[in-house]
Amino acid sequence: MVKTKLKKGDTVIVIAGKEKGKVGKIKQIIRNSDPNKVRVVIEGVNIGKKHIKHIEGIQEGGIVEIERPIHISNVMYYDEKNKQRVRIGIRIKEEGNKIIKERYNKKTGETIDTIWEKEKK
Repeated sequence: MVKTKLKKGDTVIVIAGKEKGKVGKIKQIIRNSDPNKVRVVIEGVNIGKKHIKHIEGIQEGGIVEIERPIHISNVMYYDEKNKQRVRIGIRIKEEGNKIIKERYNKKTGETIDTIWEKEKK
């Protein structure tokens, strides 16, 4: 399994391709057996058209717009407070009798969220 620093629900900005500069939230992360083929689906980005066949009583036929996946290397975390893209780091902190693993903004050092907390033995 591939470890990525991005998670579902993160706000990201597209940094390469025809959709460059668009901002949206991650709806889905698609992982394959090949670690180099991790893709993400982002709300309102890379919209394509799909032709759907009519099936009686189940679905309406026609052309619908769907969001297509983008390779994870073409997106970057977007800091909404500073309105710019930033790199994410992972650090482990020790506070009293707790060990905390968290994601943080490498530019400002602010904590984005905690991954897990454990009691120190």
